[in-house]
Amino acid sequence: MSDWQYTQGLHDLGHGAYAYVQPEGSWGWSNAGLVTSGGEALLVDTLFDLKLTQQMLDAMRAATPAAARIGTLVNTHANGDHCYGNQLLAGATIIASRTGAAEMDELPPAVMSALMKQARAAGPAGEFIARCFGAFDFEGIVHTPPNRTFDGELALTIGDKEVRLIEVGPAHTKGDVLVHVPADRVVFTGDILFIEGTPIMWAGPVGNWIRACDLLLGMDVDVIVPGHGPITDRAGVRAVRDYLVHIHEETRRRYDAGMTAREAAHDIALGEYASWRDAERIVVNVHTIYRELSGGKLASPGPVQLFGLMAELARDRG
Repeated sequence: MSDWQYTQGLHDLGHGAYAYVQPEGSWGWSNAGLVTSGGEALLVDTLFDLKLTQQMLDAMRAATPAAARIGTLVNTHANGDHCYGNQLLAGATIIASRTGAAEMDELPPAVMSALMKQARAAGPAGEFIARCFGAFDFEGIVHTPPNRTFDGELALTIGDKEVRLIEVGPAHTKGDVLVHVPADRVVFTGDILFIEGTPIMWAGPVGNWIRACDLLLGMDVDVIVPGHGPITDRAGVRAVRDYLVHIHEETRRRYDAGMTAREAAHDIALGEYASWRDAERIVVNVHTIYRELSGGKLASPGPVQLFGLMAELARDRG
């Protein structure tokens, strides 16, 4: 693994690239990035609320004058902890994959705010949601979706640097994007990588996610900035890939044996991955793989029900 310090705030990656890191990387505590060149700047993702995003922007502007003129923002995917702060960059060109941009409309900040107000009265699922997301303030956030979209790949120029956007979803979500800066030997992965934390597969198929890891392993980069967790290298990518392969194989065995998805999630031994944060996310991963294995005949439960099932597993495993 890399020897970067896992500390809160802005990390200078060299060559005008930066990572903004939020330990300990659990629910909602995401990372972001900044690419600068020739006085221009591109931001990779905003954070879960306006206060956190403003703190990040202040730190970036204190580190480099280019951050005062962020002309481009890339959202790596639709989860709110990577795009709810877009409002503070409303004058920028905001880019996402076409599928990712459409998915952002499914859970805008106002819906998340209403959900949080009702959460604690919604039983174990609501209590778990409140525990995961209670530290964030969703009030007053204006939904600010991308104003430019793409399919497949898109090449941008920031100053004299090429920035390659590579769509690898559906995987974690429907429209995941990698942000590769070849000249800086850096890639920002969004939630294709959770380092020292359990990946969560809302969309699948799992094969797409494994192929995204293979793509990362083939890149000529020195620094890999995950969506959650510490800055990493190829060892971190391999660990996520190995987890996905393990969960896929173990889930298939239980699907073939006729177990329900709930039974499978409780039965699978996590082994070396048991120490990763948020291990209860295996519930979502198993349900997503069951849906895939059934050819779509087995629909996954809705998000609130999935949070309830995760709360149950977290309680049972202590």
